[in-house]
Formats: sequence, C-alpha cells, structure tokens
Amino acid sequence: MVIRERLANSFVELVKIDSISKKEGKIGEYLKNILTGLGCEVIVDSAKEKVGGETGNLIVRFPGEARDAPPLLFNSHLDTVSPGEGINPIYKDGTFKTDGSTILGADDKSGIAIILEAIRIIIKKKLPHGDIELAFTIGEEIGLLGAKNLDYLLLKAKIGYSLDSSFPDILIVKAPAANRIDFKIHGLESHAGVEPEKGINAIRVAAEAISQMKLGRIDHETTANIGKIRGGIATNIIPNLVELKGEARSHSEQKLIIQTEHMRNSLAEIIKKYEKEVPGKGILPRMEVKVEKEYPAMDISENAPVVKLAKRAGNLLKRSIKVEAGGGGSDANIFNSRGIEMIILGTGMEKVHSVEEHIRLDDMIESTHLILKIIEENIKMKVKE
Repeated sequence: MVIRERLANSFVELVKIDSISKKEGKIGEYLKNILTGLGCEVIVDSAKEKVGGETGNLIVRFPGEARDAPPLLFNSHLDTVSPGEGINPIYKDGTFKTDGSTILGADDKSGIAIILEAIRIIIKKKLPHGDIELAFTIGEEIGLLGAKNLDYLLLKAKIGYSLDSSFPDILIVKAPAANRIDFKIHGLESHAGVEPEKGINAIRVAAEAISQMKLGRIDHETTANIGKIRGGIATNIIPNLVELKGEARSHSEQKLIIQTEHMRNSLAEIIKKYEKEVPGKGILPRMEVKVEKEYPAMDISENAPVVKLAKRAGNLLKRSIKVEAGGGGSDANIFNSRGIEMIILGTGMEKVHSVEEHIRLDDMIESTHLILKIIEENIKMKVKE
C-alpha cells in the first residue's frame, strides 16, 4: 500500500524546509496547503502569540464515515533543533542522512511524512475509518511549548499516538517528569592579581557544589544533569556571578523531589562554607534557585485501550510489538496531562539531535503500516472514549 518513492520524496521535501524552534512558519504553511488540498480542515490555533513564534499549532480534522468509532489523534512536532538550517538530505543504501554539517530533522519530520502518507493511502484506497485528528505542534524542542499552549477545546479525541521515537515495533507508555533547575551564585569581585583575598570566587563555589552533586544516572528511574554554566568577565577579575542551568528527571515524583532538593542542598552547603559578612553587601556568597516543572510524568497501563489497540494492530501485521518506558519527555506527556491518553510510536529515527542523525526508509514504511492498521482496527474494536 505504501508508495516508497512518494514517502521518500515527502520526507525529503519536509527536511529541506528550515523549521528550527519558533521559526516554523514555512513548514506550517506548507502542511496547511497540502492537507487542505487533501480535503482536511486545518485550524491554526493561538499558540503563536503565547510562544512568540511564526505560527501556531496546526489542528487538522479528517472526518470518517464510521461514526461509532471513537476519534483518533496523531501527533508530530514541526520544529527541529540546531544545526537545522540548510539541510542537505542524502539517500544511500536505504538510509537517509546528511552531509554531516547539520542534523537530518527526522525528529520529527519522519512522523509528519508518515502521517501524510497514511492519509494519502486512506484517500486513494477509500479505506473506511473513523474521525481522525492531527496535531502538529510548535516549540516541542524548547520545552513542549506548543503542546502546553494548544487549544484543547479544538480536539475531540481522547486517545492518540505521538510519532516521536526511534523503533517502529516499540510502544513507549511511560516517560519521566522533569524539573528545570536554574542556580545563580553571587560572589564578590576583586582584582585577581592585586587583592584576590578580598574576593569570593563564584566559579569556585559553583565547581565545588557541582562536584558534590549526584549527576548522570541516579537509578533506573532517575537522571540529573548540569548542562550550562555562564559566568566571569575577565581572567584578572574574581567572578562575582555564575549561573548554572540543569535538570532532574524521574519516573517517580517522590524521587524527582528528592533529587531536586539534593542539588539545591549541595549548593547551599558550599555556600555556607564560604559565607562571610561583607560591609555594605550583607552575607556573601549567596544563591538564588528557581525550579520549574518542565513536564509531568506519563504512565499508561498496558491494559489501556490505546495500548491494546496498537498491540493488536502490530500482532495482525505479524510483528513483535514491545512495550517500554522512555527516558525523555515529549508532547505525549502534556497530552496525557490534559486528558488525552497518548502513547509514543517509533518512526525509525536514530542518533537524533546530532549531525549523525539518520533513518531507514523501511522503518518509516513499517511505521506507516502500523498506524494504518491501528485506524482499521479502531473501527472493529470500537474502543470506548
């Protein structure tokens, strides 16, 4: 059913459209024109104003004649990470990659291409289906901003699938919650060569604190990282300010709280070690800590209708479908928190967020077959909302 050349060409066209986060206007307009031409209703929501980008989320309605089948939602995101401009896709030995100077953008344009191919097949073959809704979101790569600001009143579906993972035969049903943690360490500047004793080196304080933090993989459910450090003015000035940006993730909300507090306390202990009264400035060094919930955890039961439907579809295709937990956050975390039970399907994308990103065309075809079978079986199973 899948036309290999059409799917490949569609993917190439998509990745050639620059769409780094907050600059998704061109790809949004491109998809709107295609989907309108296929007879779909396309709505652009108001997330543009809330996010500060070029376009809002695209909400697409593709009505079906099977009125007793519950609506299905399929999701992919429009944006890519950097370096993601001027992408030159190369197809060799059944695999797409780039010339090595940019990412490929299979995350998540492979998902978009697969959804488009499925819709084209349904139309061409006149396949029966229930109502299908599509949500193409903006700003996923910079904090799931599109999903967070989506107008959920525009959606009727209560179950759905996000095409935003690697392996076509693996269903991601769990994903961690995450906290974004920002630290500011205030020290005291002085001349590094003339009177270093009078200064309080904020970089040194930060370094000691980081050395005390448990980072990386904490346990099978929890990870943590300090990913950005900024501070200092010149080599001959004791730095009076350092900013650290990090995160903690866990499938356990309690463990997330514990890890976040551990990172905060590690800094507080080092701060206390160096504290002194500075005339006119109070007690230094001192710290500021801002913790923001990036996204909530998702945890879908293997007995949930959305999982059973996908597993049944895979079994009918004689594929060994596995259920696993993921380590990253995605739009699915947000959709689940808004009352839409959504799991994550793979498209074949590998080594994403790097210039070594690649994807096999055969994997994209397998993913297309799976969502077509899901749509078909949704009518037969009559999954309840």
